Amino acid sequence: MSQSPSRFQVKKVAVLGAGVMGAQIAAHLVNCKIPVVLFDLPAKEGPKNGIVSRAIDGLKKLKPAPLGVAQDAALIGQANYEQHLEQLRDCDLIIEAIAERMDWKTDLYHQIAPFISAHAIVASNTSGLSITQLSEALPDAIKPRFCGIHFFNPPRYMHLVELINTPTTTPEVLDQLEAFATSGLGKGVVRAHDTPNFVANRVGIAGMLSTMQEADNFGLTYDVVDDLTGKKLGRASSGTFRTADVVGLDTMAHVIKTLQDNLDATTDPFYGSYGTPAVVQKLLELGQLGQKTKAGFFKKVGRDVLRFDLEAQDYVPGGQKADEVYGRMLKKPAAERLQLLRNAEGAQGQFLWAILRNSFHYAALHLGAIADNARDVDQAMRWGFGMQQGPFELWQDAGWLNVAKMIQEDIDAGKALSNAPLPDWVFNGPVAEAGGVHTAAGSWSASANKFVARRTLPVYEKQYFPEKLLGEALPDFKTAGTTLHEDDAIRLWTLDGPACPASSAVLIASIKTKMHAISPDVADGLVMGVELAEKRFAALVIWSGDEPFSAGADLQAMLPAFMVAGVSAIEGAEQELQNAMLRIRYAGVPVVSAIRGLALGGGCELAVHSARRVAHMESYVGLVEVGVGLVPGAGGLTYIARRAAENAATSTGKDLLPFLTEGFTAAAMAKVGMSALESRQLGFLLESDVIVPHKDELLFVAINEAKAMAIGGWRAPHKRLFPVAGRSGTATMKGSLVNMRDGGFISAHDFHIASLIAEVVCGGDVDAGTLVSEEYLMTLERQAFCALIVHPKTQERILGMLSTGKPVRN
Repeated sequence: MSQSPSRFQVKKVAVLGAGVMGAQIAAHLVNCKIPVVLFDLPAKEGPKNGIVSRAIDGLKKLKPAPLGVAQDAALIGQANYEQHLEQLRDCDLIIEAIAERMDWKTDLYHQIAPFISAHAIVASNTSGLSITQLSEALPDAIKPRFCGIHFFNPPRYMHLVELINTPTTTPEVLDQLEAFATSGLGKGVVRAHDTPNFVANRVGIAGMLSTMQEADNFGLTYDVVDDLTGKKLGRASSGTFRTADVVGLDTMAHVIKTLQDNLDATTDPFYGSYGTPAVVQKLLELGQLGQKTKAGFFKKVGRDVLRFDLEAQDYVPGGQKADEVYGRMLKKPAAERLQLLRNAEGAQGQFLWAILRNSFHYAALHLGAIADNARDVDQAMRWGFGMQQGPFELWQDAGWLNVAKMIQEDIDAGKALSNAPLPDWVFNGPVAEAGGVHTAAGSWSASANKFVARRTLPVYEKQYFPEKLLGEALPDFKTAGTTLHEDDAIRLWTLDGPACPASSAVLIASIKTKMHAISPDVADGLVMGVELAEKRFAALVIWSGDEPFSAGADLQAMLPAFMVAGVSAIEGAEQELQNAMLRIRYAGVPVVSAIRGLALGGGCELAVHSARRVAHMESYVGLVEVGVGLVPGAGGLTYIARRAAENAATSTGKDLLPFLTEGFTAAAMAKVGMSALESRQLGFLLESDVIVPHKDELLFVAINEAKAMAIGGWRAPHKRLFPVAGRSGTATMKGSLVNMRDGGFISAHDFHIASLIAEVVCGGDVDAGTLVSEEYLMTLERQAFCALIVHPKTQERILGMLSTGKPVRN
């Protein structure tokens, strides 16, 4: 009987190099519960691990935060190359992330080689050095287990990881590392060829250089260019020059130099456009490297943002915006949009067409050399550069052959950055016949001259609805499976068939409202889902496909009833919402909330009343009603009081207040957990809840968790009375609020709202220790909610939020 190959398990990782990237990679490993030891050189003075210690301390101060919770920095092991190389023997994966110097990296490889275990994978985190050349420094026994792994900065938040093989890397090693990076770290993996700067940086930096060149050609300022090349263009909101500041102009210059040093006019038709822009050169000379030095293309002075002027060699007032006409053009369908830009008479429109044309031209010419297929290019640009559509996807969306003809006409007229014609496959053969590079059969591989399907590694079986590109024949969660009920608010359905064996035992509820807000119709739909699940299914999973889980209760849906019937209509709607939450909590089948992105206000209340939560790592959970001048009204405060009583029951102390303080503060200050890990600290997720690194595995895990609960004989909790802190608890809480109000930390209206929250979570005007029911506390919640909704200050906050989307502090 043949044995199946053993599963590659990553029990411990070593990260070599405690610089910006190395330390943050170690932080993300800790976020994902993976034991890690961080190495660097021994310090010349003080403790030998001083360099690593300082790097780990620095992680706690970085923004955006690399750690899910700052105190987890203590979980990163500390080591140096002089004393601790023996620790490498216990590591299954070694990620080298030292400075981008070939000689330094190869010297380190010679040093560590004797300590690498016989099964360990060794990977270099480099943004552009030749992986094959690096591998030559390793013994023959290690070369098959060596490859490149390129994380994007910041590693916690950037979805892209590029894997780069060498001629000696075994395919199994890449498959194992892809599975680990995908499921273990939550990444989107693209396999790149070993060419300068790989895929995303090759295309992305060439695009930034093209943008800078065309901005110069058309005489546009950096702030106008950023306005045009940010969200309006379907790209990262930071645009081009602000992105360069965030990345660091020294880092950008290094990536440009990699292109300059490793390519020439014969190997790359765009080589002439790889010169370091004069403004970048000048900023480097001045030591103005972007965000890290607080000055680059832009510099913030007080509330003003200044931009660098090359001619004046100084900063001048910024803040210019693009002409509104181009914002309107960019909202048109792709084909119309590109035609309008190409025919535009104004410089801004001509500039936009030029940079899009250059990106299409560049991607087509380089596809065969840098990537296995067009899908890898488009995914790399989505995940590494924040584009809504990659270059091939947009080109295909706008009409493949029409756009190709426009590009070639510009090349022939000498308007393009390179005079190299588009490759023959663009106009002739399968791509032209299919109308683009992405098809039901797969995506175009210029090197293999055929459409290639996605990789079918076992790890991808956990992604029922992977992120798809235009033209791909992948299932759509909005129409997949069998629909049992659907209206404008909700869809109740099962995911059945070969893609998901036996999952038809679980009913799925998908909220359809904008931002998945919880309206009265959504509440009715969720109750319908519970009733249907109790009759015909083993469990119910609440999963709405994309972000957010729910941004809260739908205030706009309540306003018409309020205008007609006054506060009694609101009280009735709130009671219905509370009843729906209790129906979910005491359902006869397990209800699992699958959380991704925001779960705020009513979304948080829906989650906490579920039997279990399965949350994506980047889940931001909290009760934020104070921002609109209200208190949580759908059982959020009742949950805080009940959880405090449950936690106190496991303690020897009799005082409820210490267990109540965290929840009260979270609600009164509208605290939001800025990761699933921090949301767990705030009490909105429990230790028994599951945190999932990859967003596309969320539904798979939630369904399996729900099935396991059902198979394990799950029963709804008993309805119990529980003790509250009473009027003495309220008095203590109000005392701390008085100090905050008198110190100017909160407004008088904030004080009023927080006092009402204190009264509810402490159970109102009763003695400490009085036993109460959830329904009793929910009545107090409703009364506080309704008292506030008629308050002029609260109405100012609600109208402000509805009109501007920003909280009003009054």
